Amino acid sequence: MPNTQIESGKPGMLQEMQQDGLHWFSGLLSKVGIPLNDITLFILAISIIIVTAFLLHFILHKVVLKRLYSFSKKSSLVWIQVLTEDQLFNRLAFVIQGIVLLVQASFWVQHKVSILYFLIICTKLWILLYILLSIFSFLNIVLHLSNRLGISNNLPLGGIFQGIKLLASLFIGIMMIAAIIDQSPWKLITGLGAMAAVIMLVFKDSILGLAAGIQLSANKMLRIGDWLTMEKYGADGTVIDIGLTTVKVQNFDNTMTMIPTYALVSDSFINWRAMQESGGRRIKRSILIDANSIRFLTKEEIEKLSNSTLLKSYIVERAAEIDKFNQEKNYDLDISLLNGRRLTNLGLYRAYLEEYLKSHPSVHRNMTCMVRQMAPDFYGIPMEIYCFSNTVVWKQYEAIQSDIFDHSYSVLSEFFLSAGQSGTGNSSTVTLARDSEATMVEDAKPTLELGKS
Repeated sequence: MPNTQIESGKPGMLQEMQQDGLHWFSGLLSKVGIPLNDITLFILAISIIIVTAFLLHFILHKVVLKRLYSFSKKSSLVWIQVLTEDQLFNRLAFVIQGIVLLVQASFWVQHKVSILYFLIICTKLWILLYILLSIFSFLNIVLHLSNRLGISNNLPLGGIFQGIKLLASLFIGIMMIAAIIDQSPWKLITGLGAMAAVIMLVFKDSILGLAAGIQLSANKMLRIGDWLTMEKYGADGTVIDIGLTTVKVQNFDNTMTMIPTYALVSDSFINWRAMQESGGRRIKRSILIDANSIRFLTKEEIEKLSNSTLLKSYIVERAAEIDKFNQEKNYDLDISLLNGRRLTNLGLYRAYLEEYLKSHPSVHRNMTCMVRQMAPDFYGIPMEIYCFSNTVVWKQYEAIQSDIFDHSYSVLSEFFLSAGQSGTGNSSTVTLARDSEATMVEDAKPTLELGKS
């Protein structure tokens, strides 16, 4: 038996096989007269490691993984197809190869091949690296699968997974350093307590983003696909990604806006998801009425407006109510317009618009619908239409809104009303301005004529 001593103990199955092989090989060398020294032992160790690595690589990558990928391509199940998209099994195979190599190198180091200790350190780094990459692949697969199944629409998994990747990278990095200096990783982790302030400063945005992502998810404040408006950052569009540090918004003009994730928790923003889920979008716009065109209606004008299908029942009920009131108070309507109550063209116009909206096929029946008179301003008296469309599709919504206001402006003359608009002769303010300008021109004529002479 050679001088090299084999350590006893309770070896595992692989080590037992290696020990049996070493005994057999040492006996074979003894028969041919070759001593089993450090050089032959090193050559033997390297040869076995290389042969084992090639065989294991061939079995895992050329046989097992090749059949697995072939099976996934033929499968109709989504989750099986996604599992093979991000090289998860490739990286796990390298982890297995590294573990087998580490066991072999450790065995030969125990048998006085100390030069292989460097190989042990490299193998540990190899295993830790591919464990980290496997974690990345697994998280990417879960994210892709959740995207296809629609789960990520309700949860900002992208930001959460980025936070997990960051923590995993820090932990694996500590373990790599511990493997190089041959120290326990827990000693390094406890030693990092003194550097906590520096770490917090360096990774401030990442930590705030991770906390904000969890809050956004827990409170259901934001999802991928939501319509977000945030004037502070110039964002008005669809959320396409919720990351660890930034939220990506594609604006309606096809520009991109990046918003810090924590800003969505610290600042205010508008999420239009509730509107989209409700099935109705608000129409809130005013028609400006010229104050000079508002007046009482004559009997002939009321009879003419009574021919309207939408107004007929309203006029009958309202006229009966007004006549009853005037008779009870004994008002003589012929003496003065100030006596009693009368129908006005603006009042009938407002009633007509309400009935028109109720009968409109694109106005939501189960949501607020009204026409109200707002406070007058410089341009006229605003008559506001407040209702909801029965669709949230932007193009259809704009078409419905335009159709309503096209009709509303078109029937103004039927109620003997004029639109209040700066720059036209219908506005009282413009009329006053024109009178003032005319006076100024008349006053300036003698001066101009004098100048000519």
